Amino acid sequence: MKYRDEYRTPDAAREYADVIARIVTRPWTLMEVCGGQTHAIVRFGVDQLLPDAISLIHGPGCPVCVTPIAYIDKALEMTALPGVILCTFGDMLRVPGTQSDLSVARAQGGQVQVVYSPLEALTVARQNPEHEVVFFAVGFETTAPANAMAVYQAHREGLGNFSVLVSQVLVPPAIRALLERPGNRIQGFLAAGHVCTITGYEEYEPIAREHGVPIVVTGFEPLDILEGVYRCVRQLERGESRVENQYSRAVRRPGNAMAQQVMQTVFQVVPRQWRGMGGIPRSGLGLSPAYQSYDAETRFGAVSGGAERQGECLSGAVLRGDIRPNQCPAFGTRCTPERPMGVTMVSEEGACAAYYRYRRPAGGSARE
Repeated sequence: MKYRDEYRTPDAAREYADVIARIVTRPWTLMEVCGGQTHAIVRFGVDQLLPDAISLIHGPGCPVCVTPIAYIDKALEMTALPGVILCTFGDMLRVPGTQSDLSVARAQGGQVQVVYSPLEALTVARQNPEHEVVFFAVGFETTAPANAMAVYQAHREGLGNFSVLVSQVLVPPAIRALLERPGNRIQGFLAAGHVCTITGYEEYEPIAREHGVPIVVTGFEPLDILEGVYRCVRQLERGESRVENQYSRAVRRPGNAMAQQVMQTVFQVVPRQWRGMGGIPRSGLGLSPAYQSYDAETRFGAVSGGAERQGECLSGAVLRGDIRPNQCPAFGTRCTPERPMGVTMVSEEGACAAYYRYRRPAGGSARE
């Protein structure tokens, strides 16, 4: 398959690793901010190819995982209302709220419908005019254009029984928040290529400049990631801090103007809570005043409460890159995909799910 098989060549991967080993002179810590990249790193053993001086840590790159518990609780509350159909993606069903999750709500008779796009939720609303249909809109900038288009289309059609529960988040403010945390040890970032396909990477340039960290926009295959690491390490060794675009086959500096236009029409930038990271200013999207009537919080009450639980599950520390999944004492024993204790084990993009699938304890854990 073009743009896949040629980016998975073992000999080329070893060559990249050898080149990185030749240029590195001191330890460096890099973070990838995309769950897809995390899964590729763990699945293909990219981190195990690298010299010991290079440490890859996993960031909050799973959109399902960073959705605040308060929004799960609000979605659960809606499923208990008569005449409400909640549409959501399948990986949201088992994300834990304070007391339960959406799969339990559905089993108990709540109308929870799995959809594969927000436009499919519009179809549900058209087919059920006697119901209120709510789409649970989560994700990074990658999902925002389609979610915005669903609201835009509902407005054009006058589809009065459709609304969205919005928990959209933005990546650059989260990178700033990570860099500004006490004890930060991140020295460079691999930025998510699919996010930058939409937004471009101009917004990352002041972050790199102000914080003195290289940021390399990177794809999702093993050779993409190895090249991203190489570019990042090369900058660090030279004392440089700028944005580079490894994923040039898909990403342009300005991004996708049409996608950005529909986002800016329907959404406005707002503060957002992130599970595992707390509140981050200007890190989310909410509906703009012209589309406020399609906000589920306007119709069913604002999201509130839902404090994060402090317990044995250390998914918050995993999302912040403070620990690796296999450093959690519950990993792979009391916490598994079948009986998850936290969001990072639930989602297909979660770091714990990746480690369980490819590096469960019986098969050897990841290098520390």
